[in-house]
Amino acid sequence: MPFTHLDDSGRPSMVDVGDKSVTKRVATARATVVLGGEIMTELRKSGFTTGKGSIVQTAIVAGTMAVKQTWSVIPLCHPLPINGVQLTVEELDDTTLEVRCTVKTEGKTGVEMEALHGASVAALTVYDMCKAMSHGITVRELGLVSKRGGKSDFDHG
Repeated sequence: MPFTHLDDSGRPSMVDVGDKSVTKRVATARATVVLGGEIMTELRKSGFTTGKGSIVQTAIVAGTMAVKQTWSVIPLCHPLPINGVQLTVEELDDTTLEVRCTVKTEGKTGVEMEALHGASVAALTVYDMCKAMSHGITVRELGLVSKRGGKSDFDHG
């Protein structure tokens, strides 16, 4: 399978989507933030708020901003009209939060990178807001969960 972001000479190249059809596109990505039991206990006590503010609300705003700026951070991404972003930050277990980011558009190219970028920045925001409690926090398992539209659909088991 050829790399789509290389031209015939092997140089980086933005994919020409001019001849593609406009279709509805949706993608969901996830990331986990392993905080540890002590931090999770403290966060529950405080309603997931620190001296910096609400962890969940701040992560959602940061992730949404990231989705809208993906094209300016990932060099070969197209700027896209974003129809909607749904971000959630929820407890996965006693040590871990899960961030999910779903992005929708109608366009000629998909929104996988936007969903991945949104999930990663939201997860990093959780890290930033909690790092005063520990630098042992880890962000793990960033990945695409599903995508719809375009040539093919994808579901990660």
